[in-house]
Amino acid sequence: MNIFVIILDLVGTIAFSVSGAMVAIKKNMDIFGVMILGLITAVGGGVIRDLTLGISPPATFRDPIYATTALLTAAIVFLPAVQRLLARHQRTYDLTMLMMDSLGLGIFTVIGVQAAFAQSPNHGVFLLTFVGVITGVGGGVLRDVLAGNMPYIFVKHIYACASLIGAVICGVLWHPAGEVAAMLTGAAAVFAIRCLSAHYRWNLPKPHE
Repeated sequence: MNIFVIILDLVGTIAFSVSGAMVAIKKNMDIFGVMILGLITAVGGGVIRDLTLGISPPATFRDPIYATTALLTAAIVFLPAVQRLLARHQRTYDLTMLMMDSLGLGIFTVIGVQAAFAQSPNHGVFLLTFVGVITGVGGGVLRDVLAGNMPYIFVKHIYACASLIGAVICGVLWHPAGEVAAMLTGAAAVFAIRCLSAHYRWNLPKPHE
């Protein structure tokens, strides 16, 4: 794995760990719960991805850097000073949650596409897209289920669809634009769509009551 992918993976790990820890704190969990929820949010999607691709044991269990980074990040979020900063204004909490969750979603979506390319030489568009999306949304789904919330992807703005679009963009650009450009463009697309959907309150259609 090249240094670019490692750095991107670590940034995504930190972002998703922050979002997991923030949800745990809002649910009034103790420090163990905060760290575990941060860890699961950060590495859950990657574990599902590796199992889907037949990579055993998953990368999370072969290299402790990702789990360690996630746990340290969650512990920092648990610090009283950080908690006070996030709790001072609801807008600060919501904006931080949106930024971290969107950043993690974008990064892990394209990391999933990269892993699919690396693992399966005879890849198809469906495989690339599927693996990208489950890597992106998997950790967030596990976070919400463990926190007792309806999974974010089913109720809030454009979430899984943003991951889907980013995965397709990354896969389409992979050969003509190169790995780095494709991953950055795909991740940026996911991030932009998530932020725009939150700002303009875009949502998928729901049944009328």
